[in-house]
Amino acid sequence: MVKTVTLVSLCLVLLLGCSTAPQPVLYQRLGADEGINAIVDGLLFEIEHDDRIVHHFADTDISRFRAMLAEQLCDLSGGPCQYSGSTMQESHTGFNISLADYDALVEGLIKVMQRQQVSIADQNALLALLAPMYKDISYR
Repeated sequence: MVKTVTLVSLCLVLLLGCSTAPQPVLYQRLGADEGINAIVDGLLFEIEHDDRIVHHFADTDISRFRAMLAEQLCDLSGGPCQYSGSTMQESHTGFNISLADYDALVEGLIKVMQRQQVSIADQNALLALLAPMYKDISYR
């Protein structure tokens, strides 16, 4: 009986010792609030210096845009935030955003994530969360 209990205990220790810890959510892998804020600030810099898209932001309240984008990225990536801004359709109506405009923004976002040393897997994970929004923002 003692051998059986010892054997079962040993098996349990081995099984539990081999379990892997859950991977942190994307929010944490992006650097939590600090990392997301750095991505947003970097993207604002890219937008400001991109003649292809900067005109879309001429009348934008940049402080609000920054706050809402950070909140949205936090929410989408599994962070503690809940996005409280307008829908993508509401906030993009009248801008007539083309695929080229969208691609320019994504290009800027990728540059920023590379500068922030976000892994390719995490870049792809964030882009996959954002990609479905194209239909809600384009040609409105």
